[in-house]
Amino acid sequence: MYVDDLIVTGTHAGIDSFKREMASRFRMSDLGVLSYYLGQSMYASKLLEWSGMAECKPCVTSMEERLKLTKASTSVKVDATLYHSIIDSLRYLVHMRPDIAFTVGYVSRFMEDPREDH
Repeated sequence: MYVDDLIVTGTHAGIDSFKREMASRFRMSDLGVLSYYLGQSMYASKLLEWSGMAECKPCVTSMEERLKLTKASTSVKVDATLYHSIIDSLRYLVHMRPDIAFTVGYVSRFMEDPREDH
């Protein structure tokens, strides 16, 4: 059997024990502490480019404080397919960036009828 990469999480003692057990059964190498997961930086950069936001400035919070969005809007509709794709991509990114989970959940509420400005 060939396994390309394996991510192991747990306590230090548990991880060390697991690695010793695996090394006793299989030929393996230890790449050390995980520093880059699923291409998170590259994925986020590509998502920003694809959604037309590559030139946006970074901010401390992922959403304006006390922002109230509503489904009752007279704004122009946006491309629903593109909106769904962006939201799905953001949902994937939440696994690596839990700090954006609230914001992604909030904007997900508008997937039925996305508008330019709620």
